[in-house]
Amino acid sequence: GSPCPPRMPQSPCWPQSPACSPSTDADMRRVVQGLLNKACPENVATILEKIAALGVRETGHLEILVELIFKKALAEPHYCETYADLVFGLQVTLPAFAREGEAGPSLTLRTALLGVCQREFEGLLADLEAKDAEVHDLEELEHLRKQRRERLRANVRLIGHLFLRKLLATKVVGRLALELTNCNAEDQPPEEHAVESACELLLSVGYTLELHPAGAEVLECVCARMQRLKDRKAEPEGKKGLYCKRVQFAIQDLLETRAAGWSKRSFKSAAKTKQEIREQQARDEWLAKTPHGAPSPGVEQVVVGQRPAYLSGGILAGG
Repeated sequence: GSPCPPRMPQSPCWPQSPACSPSTDADMRRVVQGLLNKACPENVATILEKIAALGVRETGHLEILVELIFKKALAEPHYCETYADLVFGLQVTLPAFAREGEAGPSLTLRTALLGVCQREFEGLLADLEAKDAEVHDLEELEHLRKQRRERLRANVRLIGHLFLRKLLATKVVGRLALELTNCNAEDQPPEEHAVESACELLLSVGYTLELHPAGAEVLECVCARMQRLKDRKAEPEGKKGLYCKRVQFAIQDLLETRAAGWSKRSFKSAAKTKQEIREQQARDEWLAKTPHGAPSPGVEQVVVGQRPAYLSGGILAGG
């Protein structure tokens, strides 16, 4: 996770130099893309400061920033936490903008990003449920669907990490989990990609979601639904499951992780700082000297779905 909070500006007015501000959309895109290409858990505070210092003062530049952060998060899902940390830090440094020609709340980095996430989510669901009549090659069709499934899972993972940083309400995440699993339509089992995305989402947020009464209620409903879906057969008297083994295993992993208090074996795929890696190596070396305590290579026990340490510890906890 995130061991420390991204550094915030010393005052509400970040010192911005107009001379350093990109003058055109193309310049803004080039500079922001270059900074995001260097982003990692260890330097997120530095990247945050440099983006904030660019002087985003118009809606077009805000939309470019949102688009590029979103694309990077989907292209590099193992860095989702880093990009969510970046959004958390930038949210308090960038101004809000009036919506051009529209009434209603101002446009902020958070609302713009959530809008992009929602549109992408709805678009991917529609694409995955379409028949792809224009694609005739089965291998090409499967490759296309695999890409869409991966984007959908990365999207819900990003949504989950935004929720963990209090940038998204519990009811929104709950509604998403209910929608992915068709909890309100018992006789309509969801598609495999929707079930996998629901598992991805709940593993990302389950621990924290269950701390809220409304979230716990959603989890109870969704996990009971998942168990029924896992046990369901493709044919009334048949032996073959409704879903393939991959999806059945994903459901089982979710249910077992919840039963274990959201603790599970992690294969260290998440991005870490050098300090976190050193600390984990020290723990592994200590365990290796303990009878029967040697860990499997690359494996650790973690509690998933917690808020970042800088929020769960009360630091910068607002909203």
